[in-house]
Amino acid sequence: MDLLKNVLDLITKFVTIGGGLWAVWGVVILGGGLKDKNGPALQSGIWQIIGGIMIIVAAGLFSSVIVA
Repeated sequence: MDLLKNVLDLITKFVTIGGGLWAVWGVVILGGGLKDKNGPALQSGIWQIIGGIMIIVAAGLFSSVIVA
């Protein structure tokens, strides 16, 4: 049981880091869109930031459900 908990904790950490990187890359895309005044890039960057935040939240919820 302890091994399963450790594996799930490791997966949760990787998913959280991945979501953070996804959100940071969305900020880069958003910045590029703002510099070029490119509407589709702005939209893409905003949605990517939101997606990264949702991944982080889902990983946190998954972690809290598994531990309980």
